[in-house]
Amino acid sequence: MKNEEISSLENLQGFLGACIVDAESGMMMASIGGSNLDLEVAAAANTEVVKAKQRAIRELGLNDKIEDILITLDGQYHLIRPLAISPMIFIYLALDRANANLAMARRGLRIAEESVTA
Repeated sequence: MKNEEISSLENLQGFLGACIVDAESGMMMASIGGSNLDLEVAAAANTEVVKAKQRAIRELGLNDKIEDILITLDGQYHLIRPLAISPMIFIYLALDRANANLAMARRGLRIAEESVTA
């Protein structure tokens, strides 16, 4: 994984940081930005979010997959998007809520996902 695969996310309004994460280990595989955000900690913590949601889907007997997860904080948006080609790898994106456009962020994540090779 290369930082260039997610570098387009840096152009999103309100961008704070982004990374590609291996949900099996919780380890960050690539990152960009994050000067005011510890992306290593975010990667590990959000791995638990992804695993919990995947477990809930299984336990509910749903034949479905996660497209993205949105976590709304007072001052930030955090988006998690598992890769369609490899659901145990995800892109994590943090945005400043005051400046972010969620529609553009979700679109940006879809585009970035296409450039990531698992």
